[in-house]
Amino acid sequence: MPLPAYKRVVLKLSGEALAGNVGYGIDSDVITSISKQIKEIVELGVQVAIVVGGGNIWRGLAGSAKGIDRTTADYMGMLATVMNSLALQDGLERAGVPTRVQTSIEMRQVAEPYIRRKAVRHLEKNRVVIFAAGTGNPYFSTDTTAALRAAEIEAEVILMAKNKVDGVYSADPAIDPNAEKYDNLTYLEVLNKGLGVMDSTASSLCMDNHLPLLVFSIMEEGNIKRAIMGEKIGTIVKGE
Repeated sequence: MPLPAYKRVVLKLSGEALAGNVGYGIDSDVITSISKQIKEIVELGVQVAIVVGGGNIWRGLAGSAKGIDRTTADYMGMLATVMNSLALQDGLERAGVPTRVQTSIEMRQVAEPYIRRKAVRHLEKNRVVIFAAGTGNPYFSTDTTAALRAAEIEAEVILMAKNKVDGVYSADPAIDPNAEKYDNLTYLEVLNKGLGVMDSTASSLCMDNHLPLLVFSIMEEGNIKRAIMGEKIGTIVKGE
């Protein structure tokens, strides 16, 4: 049996992915599907950390645009990621996968505080670790959280699972039928072309720490395992 291409990964899930076709809230069927896919790769011996967004419940930027103080709106978004993380933890543990949630904002009644060494120890014991509440600071996205945590735990790759596209395109394929899909990109190309892969802070952090990024669709079941096994799916973004 072929070996996984990666030993330790950070899986970045958008909040919208957890909402499924409903578009808002948490779809239990989606949680179950994602949990089964994660279980597959854990059973291969891959150490998995997860960062999940909160856009299915609350977006800080959207709240700020409606007049809420930006810092307050961002903290509300961080709490949304905690709700998603707890839902995902529940799904994983129902699937038989030991899981720990660590939050950047302390809330000891529901999760552990983020401690890098403890997170690494959990991973070494084959527990999935979910990093919640972003970086704990306003003005930083969960994309930046994924890049930061991946660097801290020395992950080999960030797997960015999308629910609307199957890779990186030159334009939004839902709007522009002539949009070109890229198989390979560098971070400089992403920044120079203004491609909406992740925000510029996250892209720069990945580039500086030589962290590859694989963007793929989570809507096709089994894609997480395909990504882990090194199959050519989605778009790979690397340094020069």
